[in-house]
Formats: sequence, C-alpha cells, structure tokens
Amino acid sequence: MKFTEDHEWLRAEGDLIVVGITEHAAEQLGDVVFIELPETGAEVSSADEIVVIESVKAASDIAAPMDGEIVEINEAIVEDPAKVNADPMGAAWFFKMRPRDPAQMDGFMDANAYQAFIG
Repeated sequence: MKFTEDHEWLRAEGDLIVVGITEHAAEQLGDVVFIELPETGAEVSSADEIVVIESVKAASDIAAPMDGEIVEINEAIVEDPAKVNADPMGAAWFFKMRPRDPAQMDGFMDANAYQAFIG
C-alpha cells in the first residue's frame, strides 16, 4: 500500500489501483455526510479534482493520484457516506483506476514514510 501527501491510500489490485482516504484524513474530516465520485470510464490526469467529500466540519476535493481511467466506483459509500468513517482503509474505498503508467506508484510514500509525514 502507498500513500499520497493528500492523505489518499493506493493499493495495487492486479493491473488496477484501488484508491481511498486514510484513517487520519477520515478523523480530520469528522462525520462524512456526502460524497460525489467520478464517472466510470472517465479519463483523468494526476491532480484533477475528481471526488467531492463533505463532512460536518468541511468540504474538500480529492485529486486523482495518477493519470489513468476510472474503471469502478464504490456506490456503497455514496449511498451511506458514514462508511468512510467506519472503515476508511478497507470497505470504504472510493474508486478503482487503470493507471496509464503503473510505475507512477513508485513515487508515493510507504506506510513508514506516511506515518512520519503525519507525525
């Protein structure tokens, strides 16, 4: 599993990358009340804002971590955004993407580096 400075986690699953937000991000947001996910089939570029997430504390956008195609979204968290607080690192993944260049994963932090990043 890899991590971004925007508090996203990325897990390789075959030739796909599963993306969600970290437990730290979910705690910082507080109770999540709304999520808007990208369309399946969308071609995205790294840093494109593709997810809107709103909580009782804040609203924020989540950027695509790398270039690629969105191949699946997690409708369960749209129907029940509280799942993000309950299991942010597991069942509450946001989307799966097929990266244009899988080697982009090499540039992200591992778990130890992410722990040091968040302090």
